[in-house]
Amino acid sequence: MATETENLTQPQRDRLAFIELRVRFLGEIRRQDLFTRFHIQAAAASRDLATYKELMPGNIGYDSKSKVYVRAELFRPMFDFSPARVFSWLTQGYGDNEPTRHRPLIPIEAATEISNPDLETLSVITRAIFRRAAIKITYRALTSGMTSREIVPFALADNGNRWHVRAYDRRSNEFRDFVLARVANARFVDGPIADEERPDQDIQWNRVVELELVPHPANMRNPDTIEAEYGMFDGRLVTRVRAALVGYMLRRWNVDCTPDHSLKGGENHLWLKNRQTLYGVTNLVLAPGYKPEDEEI
Repeated sequence: MATETENLTQPQRDRLAFIELRVRFLGEIRRQDLFTRFHIQAAAASRDLATYKELMPGNIGYDSKSKVYVRAELFRPMFDFSPARVFSWLTQGYGDNEPTRHRPLIPIEAATEISNPDLETLSVITRAIFRRAAIKITYRALTSGMTSREIVPFALADNGNRWHVRAYDRRSNEFRDFVLARVANARFVDGPIADEERPDQDIQWNRVVELELVPHPANMRNPDTIEAEYGMFDGRLVTRVRAALVGYMLRRWNVDCTPDHSLKGGENHLWLKNRQTLYGVTNLVLAPGYKPEDEEI
């Protein structure tokens, strides 16, 4: 952070960080956002915005017609947020304060993140979601390599290993998931969004699938351990998942999706009991042991 902020109090730095997060990743901020988030008066919110403009001239401008502060073209960040902190703020709505480097009170470690998106690319995507706008991207796919696409993003999704953006793909004319770390050169596209490109037309996203998970009948000698670990009731765990995310969820938890619970891996602690619920889900290539030919007619 710039040395000019050294004389600011921690609450002031928290509010400046919040201003930057809103502007960088949503593209706008109002005074109302500040005094709603921090319970401050309108005059104090105005001072914070003025302070941010003074410290980072050229980062934000004021749209007098909409009465909102907006991200400027030559924006450059003042705070050094990690992708994990940004996603925490975007998805959970807390942790808005300035990133700190204090040691934790007890030893805490997490699995290393090895697939992180570029934050400026992410900021274009999140602003497009917020504005309901289309963007043009360069995308590196495993099958087709590098391609140029126009997409209409509307949601972020975490599959447990990496982040995706759910969007309508104008190249294939269907809704798809795009790995954020494979997206580059994102920029806005002028023009309206067609009706078929809107989120309410994404059948896989709007359909909710109910999964019934039980301890694996063959692999678990002590099923009560699995029941306790997953908080099962009457020996089963029922969870509801968007159809578009079902494959990711089953793969993340190594859920055996064979009709006869035939997977023998020690990592398969769970079995999907109500396999018929998967009918019509499109990303089942990710589901452990799933084969379309095993479907009962």
